[in-house]
Amino acid sequence: MDFDEKMSEYAASVNAALDAIISGGGERTGELTEAMRYSVFAGGKRVRPALFLAAVDAAKPAATETAASEAAVRFAAAIELIHVYSLIHDDLPAMDDDDFRRGRPSNHKAFGEAMAILAGDALLNLAYEVMAAEVKAGFSDGSSERKAAAALEIAGAAGRFGMIGGQAADILSENRPTDKDDLLYIHANKTAALIRASLTAGAIFAGAGDEFIAVTREAGFKFGVAFQIKDDLLDLTAEGEAAGKTVGSDARKGKVTYITVFGKEKAVRDCEELSLEAGGLFKSVGAFFLERMTERALERKV
Repeated sequence: MDFDEKMSEYAASVNAALDAIISGGGERTGELTEAMRYSVFAGGKRVRPALFLAAVDAAKPAATETAASEAAVRFAAAIELIHVYSLIHDDLPAMDDDDFRRGRPSNHKAFGEAMAILAGDALLNLAYEVMAAEVKAGFSDGSSERKAAAALEIAGAAGRFGMIGGQAADILSENRPTDKDDLLYIHANKTAALIRASLTAGAIFAGAGDEFIAVTREAGFKFGVAFQIKDDLLDLTAEGEAAGKTVGSDARKGKVTYITVFGKEKAVRDCEELSLEAGGLFKSVGAFFLERMTERALERKV
């Protein structure tokens, strides 16, 4: 199976799980559910759940779980719920104030600010419900400890000392003098933390050894920072329709980016170097699909 086929397989399994997880709901929660589904099924590439599932796959033959297992796919779907919640909240007027996401109106433009906030809150809580249910189910087969450890890895990366902390630092940096340490803190937490955790949680979930887990931490950090640098570059160069969102917004809001601190040439160079370093680490443990993922992320246009 080639790279694109495997990515499609991962995305299809995660989409099916997401559909089942968000289905249902009574009349009184109908609009909330609609707002949740609006953003979850807005055409995301499912990069973070794919990283989780690819790490599970790469942990073989030592793995005690496979990426095809229902538990693994549900965990991967939970990561995507967290990611989508963060996008809904990022787009809010009080945050990054973006009117478009993935080529259509942002959640708050489609449903109003209050419902968008609640949809994001509901997705975040649902993610933890899903992971907690899998931990509980693990008591019957002895997998609860590693599933709990994987859930803790994800929760930590999404919280105050991860994604949310990075977002807070990003907001506080707007139109203020910011040095390279501030920038790296923002990139390492706002974006790289959940990307790294997707990989590391997958390794932990699968029962991988310490060496493989350590590689996912280091490579995941490098890949995550490179991914955000690429986003900074695309905000500068991508065409609005192709990007599916408002481009050039970073500059208009006075946001600190890799380009504003280091310049475009160094941004391009560092993005490539970090991607190659991450790919080399994945290759060293035989995770060739993950190596290819770093290459594809470097090539992306949106």
